[in-house]
Amino acid sequence: MKKMYFVIAVFLLTAVGFAQGTITGSVVDGDFGDPLPGANILVQGTTNGVAADFDGNFTIDVSQGSGTLVISYLGFISKKVNFTSVGNIGTISLKPDAQELEGVVIVGSGIIDLADDRQTPIAVSTIKANEIREKTGNWDLPEVLKSTPSVQNVKGGGFGDGQMFLRGFDQTNTAFLLNGQPINGMEDGKMYWSNWSGVLDIANTIQVQRGLGSSKLAISSVGGTVNIVTKTLDKREGGFFQTMIGNDNYIKTTGYYSTGLMENGLSVAAMLGHWQGDGYVDNTGGQGQTYFLSFGYVPNENNVFNFILTGAPQWHAAAGSDDLRTFLDNGRKYNSWNTDNVNSPNTLNGGAYPGGRNIYHKPVANLSWDLTFNETSSLSTVLYGSIGRGSFAQLITDRNTGEALYARGSNNNHNWSGLVSNFNKKINENLDFNFGADVRLYKGIHFRDVREFIGVNSVSASSNYNGGAYELTNAYGGINPWNITFNPNDDHSQRFGYDYEEVINYAGVFGQLEYSKDAFSAFFQGSASTQSHVRTEFLNAANEGQADESEKVNNPGFNVKAGTAYSLSDQNVLFVNAGYYSRQPYHSDLYVDDRNSNQLNPLSKENQKITGLEGGYKFLGDVISANLNVYYTIWDNRIVYSSNDTDDDNIVDEFTQSSPLKQVHSGVELEVFARPADGLNFQGFVSVGDWKYDGDVTTTTSDENGNILSTGDASYIDGVKIGQAAQFTAGISGNYEIFPRFKVDANWNLYDNLYGTTNFGDSEFRNQDNRGAIKLPSYNTIDTGLSYRLLVGKEENRSIQFRLNINNLLDEEYLESSQDNRHVEAGDDVWNGVNTDNRVRFGYGRTWNVSMRYNF
Repeated sequence: MKKMYFVIAVFLLTAVGFAQGTITGSVVDGDFGDPLPGANILVQGTTNGVAADFDGNFTIDVSQGSGTLVISYLGFISKKVNFTSVGNIGTISLKPDAQELEGVVIVGSGIIDLADDRQTPIAVSTIKANEIREKTGNWDLPEVLKSTPSVQNVKGGGFGDGQMFLRGFDQTNTAFLLNGQPINGMEDGKMYWSNWSGVLDIANTIQVQRGLGSSKLAISSVGGTVNIVTKTLDKREGGFFQTMIGNDNYIKTTGYYSTGLMENGLSVAAMLGHWQGDGYVDNTGGQGQTYFLSFGYVPNENNVFNFILTGAPQWHAAAGSDDLRTFLDNGRKYNSWNTDNVNSPNTLNGGAYPGGRNIYHKPVANLSWDLTFNETSSLSTVLYGSIGRGSFAQLITDRNTGEALYARGSNNNHNWSGLVSNFNKKINENLDFNFGADVRLYKGIHFRDVREFIGVNSVSASSNYNGGAYELTNAYGGINPWNITFNPNDDHSQRFGYDYEEVINYAGVFGQLEYSKDAFSAFFQGSASTQSHVRTEFLNAANEGQADESEKVNNPGFNVKAGTAYSLSDQNVLFVNAGYYSRQPYHSDLYVDDRNSNQLNPLSKENQKITGLEGGYKFLGDVISANLNVYYTIWDNRIVYSSNDTDDDNIVDEFTQSSPLKQVHSGVELEVFARPADGLNFQGFVSVGDWKYDGDVTTTTSDENGNILSTGDASYIDGVKIGQAAQFTAGISGNYEIFPRFKVDANWNLYDNLYGTTNFGDSEFRNQDNRGAIKLPSYNTIDTGLSYRLLVGKEENRSIQFRLNINNLLDEEYLESSQDNRHVEAGDDVWNGVNTDNRVRFGYGRTWNVSMRYNF
């Protein structure tokens, strides 16, 4: 009998030892919940391993009922997970490693509207920290985003002067959010990347939401929304030190250190950087600093506080535009604003004083509080504020002799504060609800003054506010952004040209309801807001010493968005979204001449009307994944202002207003991802757009003093193609890990159907017999890079990262924009089908940067 028991026991043990089964699960990014396709799952102590599919799911056969799985993914911390039985092991979250700013706690997550927070899909592309850091180099954010569908980057000429276009809409109609805080200009929606040059050093994720997006705020997301999510709290102690060199004497050094989350719940982090360079275009050099301070406090599991202070004081010279023939004769690096041998202490590049410099400092403070009531309820609140102090300094010369007289500053200062708060409630397992408030208070201060005296000791001026004629005898700030910040010009008697202020106050409420069950999901979003404007005129005031205040303008606005999705299977998802915006006009639209007069524009009081429709299909395969999106956007009842320098003295003296204007943007976007082998990844996209004006407009032209020169109906605009961004784009990107921690990558981009800027004030454009905008030559560029991470010591988090970037590898010569639309006539001088009388800007040729980063 004992022998029988022994035999049975041996049999059972043997059976258990050789039992086979299957373990399933999914691998996701621990910070954002994104699937990690291609993550490696290995049974510890064996060679048995599989890779996760594009939805992060995996299935692995095991030969015993217990053991350990090792889950790893390039750029993330590996995790070991024990199993004691076969079956579903659940969701496994991996945290970014030191290269990815390890263990970051996302504070204000209830404010940051990422697409992954919503079940119903949108058209979206996400760029992670590793790619941001590797491909940024000495560029601004738009350059990093150019390999996503319907995005085009126009570099502009000087540091930070780049522009991004999304589905054919410029930056004033694309919403940019920093940790949930709106950062587009309150007056005109513009973005100046020179003010945000440090953001990419601290970015964890950048998410481009094309079209309606997932943001609940009433923001300018006509083309889409760009969410920038930065570092907040680090869980572990560590940091990095990085140095970079690049073309045209560019050098940048950055250091970062964090205490990590200490036992007392406190966390402190700081970053400081400095950059300088000569600029790709002649005499467009600049320099600046970047800084970032973060103070976090986690008193308990229900409360997380974080305070951030960041800024990027800088100055950089600007590049003037010129006709195509001048560039062909002088080279694409030619800068028409060069003025040689100026006797100035602020000379640059061997005695040349650039015709214009941008000098600015915009420190931003942000206080976040995440409050968790229970498992189903939470509240996120962000209080923010910024002060902007800066100037565009332009060289003024004697019109007869060409002698340099002084540098004139066009100052754009502001005081801005705001609050965003959002309450989240999970009503049941199928229904989620949130609502919140958005308040913004803004004061803009605009004037001209003297930045620097060069050939004269004073400048004569006249204004009613200052009692007639007076002299400007003080110079402010030079080219030092720190001087401008702490020594601003608050003296109206030392201002001229224009001198006015505006107060813009905004208050809104928003909410979202989302239902999700099985394969079906649907959402509804809505917001309502009111915005007030008051303009105060100093220079042209009626009485001495008394400013003129305009009447208060109040504009209500709202938006509604809804959508639904249905999963045909685990790999196939269909969705459709629709939305309508009643958007308040920008402050710059409200006045006939917002620089010199309180006179309201009667055509600008009505809201702009934006209607968006979009649909999509997602395929999630094991080796190939794809997104297909279609969209149709109408932007109606808008006003366009343009300006001209009629006597070519680099001073704007004529303005044209065209209204009401209607644009229709439609298109198709296809994005494909492939992972044919371990360590090998490909991404490709094609975007086909049809962007044009619909209907005719009324055009009014006035001089610099607001006097109307002409008015009439414009019958030349209907059907004209919208310029500045290519309506057909395509690209292929790939990277291959040749051996552990050594990677090569490259991307190719094609741009076609690119048209000139539709400048309604240009008489040449108005007299083209309805031929519309000129078409520029198509072009393509190739970028490439190499990365290697060398482990240092026994600790995995200590390493040295080497990176090389080469942009426009083949040195393609191309036009990235044209300010004019002069068509080719018989006998015209022509280059690649373009009339050489057009004012254009060439794209950059071959550029490069090399960096070394020590992580600890």
